[in-house]
Amino acid sequence: MTLPIVLTIAGSDPSGGAGIQADLKTFAACGVYGASVITALTAQNTRGVTGVHVVPAEFVTAQLEAVFADLDVRAVKVGMVARSDIVEAIVAALRRVSPAQLVVDPVMIATSGDALLAPAAVATLRDMLLPRARLITPNLPEAAALLGEATAMDESGIERQGRELLALGCEAVLIKGGHGTGTDSVDYLFDRGGIVRLAAPRLATRNTHGTGCTLSAAIAAGLARGAELEAAVRHAKAFVSAAIAAADHLGVGEGHGPLHHFYALLPPT
Repeated sequence: MTLPIVLTIAGSDPSGGAGIQADLKTFAACGVYGASVITALTAQNTRGVTGVHVVPAEFVTAQLEAVFADLDVRAVKVGMVARSDIVEAIVAALRRVSPAQLVVDPVMIATSGDALLAPAAVATLRDMLLPRARLITPNLPEAAALLGEATAMDESGIERQGRELLALGCEAVLIKGGHGTGTDSVDYLFDRGGIVRLAAPRLATRNTHGTGCTLSAAIAAGLARGAELEAAVRHAKAFVSAAIAAADHLGVGEGHGPLHHFYALLPPT
């Protein structure tokens, strides 16, 4: 039996907590084979981003062509895209291969608060890439930014924005509630059939670097393994919750540390 192959298209985090590195760790932990296409090199650590070097769009295309020419990719996860021309390059490649499962995490702001998407690229991402997705996974500020609105402050606002994002053409929307308040972190899954509310206890920790990357990668892994969407989302949320709960045992960095992606294999001693 061969492992399903999942491709991540995203930026690189040299500190290992987010982006390509988090995605590949998540793929391994979730039982799929990970491939990667890098859109940007970042200089960052747990305390923040100090520099971004964007990969030329033509070289992003070359990476995509190399992967798709040789690997049987079951699912694609898209994270940091940086600029409009990179979005266009990704969309052109996806049109040629039409992967069955496409998960788009519209990365705009790092956990540290640093910008990771050029403002001019927001419209390109929204209009060209999101309509192709099986699922998009914005957090509360990203959902608002995609719609040009203020961040939703209550459940009715979240539900309205979720329906508006769904109208952009994607099959489903998962609005993540990690930026919300309350004892539970509540995510909202929207599709043509309605809304599913997914709650988990909010964990008191500063080690949340790469949480969004990890969640979307885990969902893509589940879809590649044949899970239905809601089941893939539920499993991914449970995986992320456990990885956050174990994160304090890593002791990586002085800022927002990474999740413990391999908590099941390397339990705390």
